[in-house]
Amino acid sequence: MPAYKAPLHDIRFLMNEVFDYPAHYKTLSNGEAADADTVDMILEGAADFCENVLSPLYQSGDGEGCHFDNGTVTTPKGFKAAYDQLVQGGWQGLSYPEEYGGQNLPMSLNIIKSEMMGTANWSFQMYPGLSIGCMNTILQYGTDEQKNTYMPHLVAGTWSGTMCLTEPQCGTDLGQIKTRAEPQADGSYHISGTKIFISAGEHDLTENIVHIVLARLPNAPQGTKGISLFIVPKFLPNAEGGVGERNAVSCGSIEHKMGIRASATAVLNFDNATGYLIGEPNKGLHAMFTFMNIARIGTAIQGIAHAELSFQGALPYAKERMSMRALSGKKEPDKVADPIIHHADVRRMLLTQKAIAEGGRSMIYYAAQLADKMNDALASDDTAAFESYDNQLGFYTPILKGFLTELGFEAANHGMQVYGGHGYIKEWGMEQIVRDARIAMLYEGTTGVQALDLIGRKVLLNSRGKIIRDYTAEILRFCSLHARNKYMRRFAWELTKLCAQWNTLTVRILLAARKDRDVVSSASVDFLMFSGYVMMAYFWAQQAAVASAKLATGQGQEVPEFYKAKIKVADFYFERLLPRAQGHAESMVHPSQTMTALAPEHFSFDY
Repeated sequence: MPAYKAPLHDIRFLMNEVFDYPAHYKTLSNGEAADADTVDMILEGAADFCENVLSPLYQSGDGEGCHFDNGTVTTPKGFKAAYDQLVQGGWQGLSYPEEYGGQNLPMSLNIIKSEMMGTANWSFQMYPGLSIGCMNTILQYGTDEQKNTYMPHLVAGTWSGTMCLTEPQCGTDLGQIKTRAEPQADGSYHISGTKIFISAGEHDLTENIVHIVLARLPNAPQGTKGISLFIVPKFLPNAEGGVGERNAVSCGSIEHKMGIRASATAVLNFDNATGYLIGEPNKGLHAMFTFMNIARIGTAIQGIAHAELSFQGALPYAKERMSMRALSGKKEPDKVADPIIHHADVRRMLLTQKAIAEGGRSMIYYAAQLADKMNDALASDDTAAFESYDNQLGFYTPILKGFLTELGFEAANHGMQVYGGHGYIKEWGMEQIVRDARIAMLYEGTTGVQALDLIGRKVLLNSRGKIIRDYTAEILRFCSLHARNKYMRRFAWELTKLCAQWNTLTVRILLAARKDRDVVSSASVDFLMFSGYVMMAYFWAQQAAVASAKLATGQGQEVPEFYKAKIKVADFYFERLLPRAQGHAESMVHPSQTMTALAPEHFSFDY
C-alpha cells in the first residue's frame, strides 16, 4: 500500500521561492506570527502527524468502514485516537481567532495542513474538514452569543460541524428545499425535515456535532430567495456552555459508498429539532455562498491529494518492477529484464501524475493567498476589499474544483495502470485511491455545475468577459517579463497565443448565446477544461522561471536535481498535456444543436 511522505521540498519551494509567502504574510494583520520558524514547525509537525498517524489508517479504515447501529455511528479502529491527537495538537484552531482558543494564523497554513492530511487519509480529513464551513459561517454571520457558545468548542475540535443542504428531492437545485423552520416564543425555531449526503453527519469522534441547516420559514418566498440558515446542534448547549440535553436530530442511516468508506455520510432526520437563526431571514443561501469559495478549495485539494498519493505509490513500483527490455537498449543487463520506468509509456503516466500534482498544488497555493487576503479584509471590516478578493477567488474556485478533480481522478487511474493487473487488487492500495478520488467530481457541485457557474455566472453574466480579460492581462505581464529569456520565451509565446484564444473563445460564446442560449451549457465543460489547462500552464511557467533562474545564478546547486526536474516536468506539461486544450477549444464553439437535436423520447435503448 502507498505510504504517504509529505512533499515538504515542493511545498517550501512554492511558499518561499514561487509565491514569496514570507513577504505575503507581512501584509496581513495576522501574519506577524507566521514567521519562518513557526511556519517550519507547523509544516514539520503536520508532516509527522500525517505520515505516522493518519497514513497507516488509510487502507485499514477503508477495509473496515463505518459501523451503523440504530442511529449510532462508530468510526473505524484508530480514528478516535487519531482525532484525539488532532485535538491535543491544536490543529483545528490553526487559523481561527485567539479569543476563541485559536492561533490566529493565516488561512493558507490551514489549507496547506489540510492538503497533507487529505493526501495521507482523505476519509479522516473529512471529519475536521467539514467543521471549517460551519466555523466560517458562525464567525461571519453569528451573533456574539452564538460565537461565544459554539466557536471555542469548534476551534478546539471537541465539537465538530456540518453543512446540511441536500435533501432527497434536491441536490444542486436548493430552491426545492422543503425542510421547515417554525418560530417559537423563546426566539428559537423547530426544524423539521430530512437531509441526505451529510458528510460527518454522525460519528463518535466529538462530544457534539453542530449542524448548519438550510430551511424555510413560514410564508417564505418560493425558490432560493426563501431559504434561511439555522444552527441545529446534536446536543443543546447547557447553561455552562457544555453539552446539555439531546436535540431531536437523529441519524436514519449511513450511505454504502464506492469510496471514502471511513467517512460517515449520513441521512439526518430533524423532528421539531431546536434551531437558531443565523444571519438574516430568507438570506441563507447568500450566507452559505460567502464561504463556499474556500470550501471548494478544500474539495479541489482532493484532486491533487489523490494525484500525489497515487504517484507516491506508483513511482517505487515502476523502479522495482522488471518487465521486458527498454527499446533504447538494455538498462540493467545483469537482470532478467529492465525496470518498467525505462518504458516511455510508463514515464508518460508518471510524468502526468507529477505534472498534475505539482501544477495543481501551485494553483491551490496561489488561491490560498487570496483566501488570506479575503479573511484579512473581513477581519478589518473592509467590505470593498473583501468583495474584490471574494470575486477573484470566485473566478478561481470553479476551475480549481472542476479541473483539478477531473485530472486528479485521471492521475489516480494512471497509478493503478502502472501496476498492471496488480493495480486492480485491493491489497496494493492503488484501487482505493481511484475509488476515493471519484467522489471529488460529484460533491460541492459536479464538474458540469462548476462549469456552468464559471462561464454562465462568473464570465458572461457578472463580467461580460472582463474577468477573462483581466486574468489574461496578468499572464501577459508575466510573458513580457520573460519574452527575451532564452529558455522561457517559448513558454511566454505559447501563453501569449493562448491568452488571445481564451478571450476570442469567450467573445464567440457570448455572441453565439444571443441566438442560441443552450450554447452556454453545451460549451461549459470544454470552456472550464480549456481554462484549467491554460491556468495550469501559467503556473508551471512560473515554477520553471524560478527553477531556471536558480540554476542560471548558481543558487540551486545544493539540490540541482530538484530544479532540473521542475524544468523537465514543465517541458512535459507544455508539450504533452497542454495540447489537450485545443480539442476543448474546437469543441466548445460548435452550435448546441448536436446536443439538443435528439428529442428526449428518442433517447432509447429499445426501439
